[in-house]
Amino acid sequence: MTFKLDSLPSQQGKKAIVTGANTGLGFETALGLAKTGCHVILACRDMDKAAAAATEIRQQIPDANVETMALDLSQLASVKEFATAYRQRHQTLNLLINNAGIMFPPYSQTVDGFESQFCVNYLGHFLLTALLIDLMPDTAESRVVSLSSNAHKFGKINFQDLQSEQNYSATAAYGQSKLACLLFAVELQRRLAAKNKNILSVAAHPGIAPTELGRYIPAFLAGLIRLIFVPFFANSVAQGALPTLMAALDPAATGGDYFGPQGFGEMSGKPGRVEKSDQAKDEAIAKQLWETSETLINCPLTIPD
Repeated sequence: MTFKLDSLPSQQGKKAIVTGANTGLGFETALGLAKTGCHVILACRDMDKAAAAATEIRQQIPDANVETMALDLSQLASVKEFATAYRQRHQTLNLLINNAGIMFPPYSQTVDGFESQFCVNYLGHFLLTALLIDLMPDTAESRVVSLSSNAHKFGKINFQDLQSEQNYSATAAYGQSKLACLLFAVELQRRLAAKNKNILSVAAHPGIAPTELGRYIPAFLAGLIRLIFVPFFANSVAQGALPTLMAALDPAATGGDYFGPQGFGEMSGKPGRVEKSDQAKDEAIAKQLWETSETLINCPLTIPD
C-alpha cells in the first residue's frame, strides 16, 4: 500500500483542525492538508507563531485556505473557548487532527490540576473531541486522528496516580499520555461503530523526527540522538507527518487503524499500518480511562445519534 499526497483527489470543501500546527509535525500536517485543498484551521497556543506558519503555508501554496485560532490544550477553559469560537465560524468539521504535544518536561501541574503531559497530549484533546464531534458529517471521510508514539509500548495507565503526584518520571508520564491517546482512538471507534456511525477514529505516530518536541531532552542525550539516530534512523519532519496525513486522507483506512513508518523499529520509512501494543487493545482499560476522563473534564463525550 503506497500513499501519495499528490495522487489524492481534491479535498476542497473539507474543514480540518490541526492542533499545534505552528511547528514541526503539526505544521507539516497542515501544509500537506492545504496542498490537497482542505480549509485548514491552525489551532495554536502562540498566535504570533500561528500567523507566521499561516504566512509560510501561503508562500508555498498561494491559494491555500488557512486560518488561525487560539487554543491552549493545557487549559480546559481555552479548549471550551476554542470550540465555542469554532462553532460560531463554521457549521461542519471533517478532520480533527489531535496533534499537539509535549515530551519529557519537568513536573508541572496545569491550572486545572493535571500533570502537564497527560493534559496537553491527551485530556485536552479528549475534551476538544467531545465538544466538536457532533459537527462531523456521518461519512468515512470524517475522521478523528489521534497522535500516539512508539513510546506507547512502554506506557502504562496508572489509575492510582494518573497525575503523577506521588511519583513523577517524565518518560513514564509521556508513555502513559501516548498510550492514553491510542486507547482513546480505539475506544472512540468502538463507540462510533456501536452507534452505526461511518465517522472513523484512527491513530498515527511519526517514528523519530527532529522536531521541537525534544526540547526537554538532556543536552548529552540530545547530542547522542543527533549524532546516531537522526542521520541513520530518523525521518525528516515532512516524512514524519505522512502517517498522520495517511490516517486523515487514505480512502483505504478503516476505523481503529494505526499508521506509522514501516522501517526498522518503526523509526522511519514509508507510512503504513503498524501494530498496537496489547495494552492499547485492552477494552477494560480503555473503558475505565474514558469514564475517568469524562469525570476529570466534567463533560461527557457522547456520540450523537
